[in-house]
Amino acid sequence: MKILTSLGRLVKLRILFGALFLCCGVAHAQDNYEIQVYGADTVAPRTTMLELHSNFTVNGSKAVPGSPYASDGTYPTNHAQHETVEITQGVTNWSEVGFYIFTSASEQTGYQWVGDHIRPRVRVPDQWRWPVGASLSMEFGYQRPRFSPDTWTLEIRPIIDKQIGRWYFSFNPTMDKSFHGPSESQGLNFSPNVKVSYDFTRKITGGVEYYASYGSFTNFDSLHNQQQQIFPAIDLNVSPKWEINFGVGIGPTASTDHLIVKGIIGRRFSWGRGAQSEIQ
Repeated sequence: MKILTSLGRLVKLRILFGALFLCCGVAHAQDNYEIQVYGADTVAPRTTMLELHSNFTVNGSKAVPGSPYASDGTYPTNHAQHETVEITQGVTNWSEVGFYIFTSASEQTGYQWVGDHIRPRVRVPDQWRWPVGASLSMEFGYQRPRFSPDTWTLEIRPIIDKQIGRWYFSFNPTMDKSFHGPSESQGLNFSPNVKVSYDFTRKITGGVEYYASYGSFTNFDSLHNQQQQIFPAIDLNVSPKWEINFGVGIGPTASTDHLIVKGIIGRRFSWGRGAQSEIQ
């Protein structure tokens, strides 16, 4: 009987993940708009999570001499302020849908809308009692060509995380695909994200976040052309209603913006009867 129950759970999980693939069908790395390693949890039903991602590129791409654009035809990221609004609605106790609004501001461009993405996500329910948290995120959307050479993209993000005492580990072996742009013919690209953190107190957590884009699965880019960023970061656990994260990122490779300061401030809002107790 236990074997049949386990098989039934696996079938349900494959159906859930398969449905997402059919609905969304595969983004280049997160760029500098939403710099975050995902945890496996989803937003509770009858709850809305509102987040603001603020990222300032201290040392990024520069304009080609004699042109207002960088070498790839996009606006330079140097001294650009990126603000992203993320709205996530809990659907069930194992699913959510997120929506992003990307914006950019600099002395050269002024304040501009960059694009929008939508992101459904499902996770393994708690009652399955897996030894790790596990979920799957699918993010699809558009960015204007002056901000991203690949305009229509799809990101497939499996998420595995685990809390062990004061230590927290999260691994996002992300795959992304371009549907319109210079990377369209590359197939799936591998963009892993990793977070390791430690609870110094009940309210302060410190750790390291790693973001990368290695290139196509079948032919990784040279180290010179890979994107890699390392962020020492702090999370402030002031309340279950709030999410607060700050970090400073260093890009050691030539194709990466070399210095970025990022911040995330999020607030959960409950709606409907009984919702308040779910986020307390």
